[in-house]
Amino acid sequence: MALELRQQLKLSQQLVMTPQLQQAIKLLQLSRLELMETVQQELLENPFLEEQTVEETPQPVAEERRLTEEEQESYTSEIARNADWEDYMGEFASTSRQSTIRETELPEDMTSFEARYSTDPSLEGHLTWQLRLSNLNDKAKDIGELIIGNLASSGYLQASLEDIAKMAGADVADVEKVLYTVQRFDPVGVAARTPRECLLVQLDVLNYLRDPVLKGLVEEHLEDLESKRYKPIMRKYQISLEDLREYLDIIQSLDPMPGASFGGSEPSYVSPDVFVYFFDGEYHVVLNEEGLPQLQLSSLYDESLALTSEKDKEYFLEKMRSASWLIKSLYQRQRTLYKAVESIVRHQKEFFTEGVGKLRPLILKDIADDIGMHESTVSRITSNKYVATPHGIFELKFFFNSALSLDDGSEVGSESVKAMIKKFIGEENPKEPLSDERLGEMLKEALKVNIARRTVAKYRTAMNIPSSSRRREVF
Repeated sequence: MALELRQQLKLSQQLVMTPQLQQAIKLLQLSRLELMETVQQELLENPFLEEQTVEETPQPVAEERRLTEEEQESYTSEIARNADWEDYMGEFASTSRQSTIRETELPEDMTSFEARYSTDPSLEGHLTWQLRLSNLNDKAKDIGELIIGNLASSGYLQASLEDIAKMAGADVADVEKVLYTVQRFDPVGVAARTPRECLLVQLDVLNYLRDPVLKGLVEEHLEDLESKRYKPIMRKYQISLEDLREYLDIIQSLDPMPGASFGGSEPSYVSPDVFVYFFDGEYHVVLNEEGLPQLQLSSLYDESLALTSEKDKEYFLEKMRSASWLIKSLYQRQRTLYKAVESIVRHQKEFFTEGVGKLRPLILKDIADDIGMHESTVSRITSNKYVATPHGIFELKFFFNSALSLDDGSEVGSESVKAMIKKFIGEENPKEPLSDERLGEMLKEALKVNIARRTVAKYRTAMNIPSSSRRREVF
């Protein structure tokens, strides 16, 4: 069969993702902080994009009062006397010009409230400071630095003693001696390899290891204590329930994760993208425009038209189109966000009025059909966005939840069921906690919903709530 080349005309349609369309889609899913960074970067790179400035109205200048000859002469002599004195004293004056200026400045007003706090010390820095103040020799301090450098954020040692000895060029016995010293630094129990070793170090420092029962509980029965299997322990050590309770109080006073308090949980501040206010019997949606620059096209474009170079004109036209498209994309993003939140408020009006317990089932398709957009657009505009409501700040994804059927044919949102489960468990008797089956019966009585025990267990696990056996308090 012979091969031949031939030309053929074909008409077809296909979707092409232009750079402008890709930019618009990217802006939809950016968080508030990422959007501000993107806009600031574009302001630096594009000469035809500038921030709108609010023009201040000029204040009328008050007409100066004419001084009499005596006042003018007295005023001039006063200035001359003060000027001569300041010039004579110079830097040796008790109050210099610079210090006078600094007294009138308030630098605290220029920074945020959180920025005035000093940073928390890190675990590595806190231990290194104690290592430098110890009586160890230089070689032992080098081993101690290797031990501190191989600690996890919780304070446990991640490397083996053999690896540390190999890195330090020392014997394992020398590493064990330094490890013994580091484990007794503050916080006590740091650099332990297991939770059992961590608790034993703390008991040793507190001089509690003299009690064989307490030592045996930590060495052999931590799993039994966690599972609350108390009867075999009491039979083994021949102790009463009250004695076991005293031992448990001592063990519970120890810290199984000594390094977690150092820089582990920094507060995260969320600036909501949208505010929802209740005013005059209605809910109003207000976009948060604070910190987001208002963009406009620069007037430099008119001057660039006079350029004779075609290469320069092409560059200016490209930047001009990019600036114009960014302004339109930002407007479209804010408009889409407003429409999406407004639709959520309409669908979840009972939530805004009464709280989480009245959250209705909602999916992306409901909002997409309401505002006339695609589900993917709604998914992007609700990602990494927060709304301030009368009941707190929530992520927009929070309002989308699955549905559970009620006996009367209506539906209830899964988040409402989770809130009800959390409420029931919070009000239970610690000595007789509610089982998953009992929680299902209570939900049926309160919400008229048929929910299986395994579904209750799934929701309880999603909220990090332990089972009834682990919630039970024997004492």
